[in-house]
Amino acid sequence: MPAAITEEQARLDRDGLLDAAELLFYERGIRAVGMDRVRSASGLPLTRIYRDFATKEDLVVAVLRRRDERWRGDLAAYVIRVGDPRRRLLAVFDWLGEWFARPGFRGCAWINAYGELGSTSEPVLREVRSHKELFHRQLGEWASAAGVDPVEPVCLLAEGAMVTAAIGGSPEPARQARAAVAALLP
Repeated sequence: MPAAITEEQARLDRDGLLDAAELLFYERGIRAVGMDRVRSASGLPLTRIYRDFATKEDLVVAVLRRRDERWRGDLAAYVIRVGDPRRRLLAVFDWLGEWFARPGFRGCAWINAYGELGSTSEPVLREVRSHKELFHRQLGEWASAAGVDPVEPVCLLAEGAMVTAAIGGSPEPARQARAAVAALLP
């Protein structure tokens, strides 16, 4: 009988699994990646994977949830180091531009997940909507502090920049959206 897995090893295995699944889903698409490929990339047997995630859909939701925490945390850490509220709002688009320019950028993981599964998976749709709501709330707070009202145009500019950058393969939409937001500032 194999030795029991420690809590630490279970956590490391789960993190490794989520890392592998996130990379595969983001690079290749959720539907294009089978659980055997996730198993191979993570090095875990399917029985271990299915013990933590009963379905592929459960794994997708966990990947999106963890990515949301990291993505919004990275954005906030970048933005809050800027003191002036107006410059802070513009820093959002600087951060987006840096993200768009990274090797392997394939657009917004939540927009991609919605495109693949949003009409067929209620749990994935809920996770996508949760991420967008939290992102828009975060963006709205920075926009309000900068004196921009209503804040919805800022959200639309950010979302549009993400889609346009993914399709065009250029970080330029972040600069264009930043210029449009600067024109909204009082």
